[in-house]
Amino acid sequence: MNISMIAAVGRNNEIGKENDLIFHFHNDMKFFRETTTGGTVVMGRKTFESLPKVLPNRRNIVISSDKKLKIDGAEVCSGIDEALEAIQKDSKVFIIGGGRVYSEFLVYADRIYLTEVEAECVDADTYFPEFDKTEWKREVLAEHNENGINYKHILYTKSC
Repeated sequence: MNISMIAAVGRNNEIGKENDLIFHFHNDMKFFRETTTGGTVVMGRKTFESLPKVLPNRRNIVISSDKKLKIDGAEVCSGIDEALEAIQKDSKVFIIGGGRVYSEFLVYADRIYLTEVEAECVDADTYFPEFDKTEWKREVLAEHNENGINYKHILYTKSC
């Protein structure tokens, strides 16, 4: 099983504010769609609620402590252990948020796709977890500028 994480982060690892993404770039959304399509996406309930609908052409898994939660087109798992069991036979898995889910899955990740944005949001309330970048190989996949803001798509691959 290969587990990847995918997120857009600001200079201070900020990813969200008030249950929404901070950064909305056309090329980044396209990158996310192209990268995750055909795979499994795992997310927390709040991340799911921030989406307009279940993500098409992907297996959607939502982690929630609400045992009664039912979502058409998605599977609900009660925690990380149940989610890990559910994805064990999947070959292409992406953790897509939020902050707590990223933190819990970081130890299992083989790859991290980060959109590193050269901007910051001082009142962000959700962050991508810190990780030791010396333990990862860094590859710049693309560089963009939208609305006067530079950002790069970076792939971190676990070295050890």
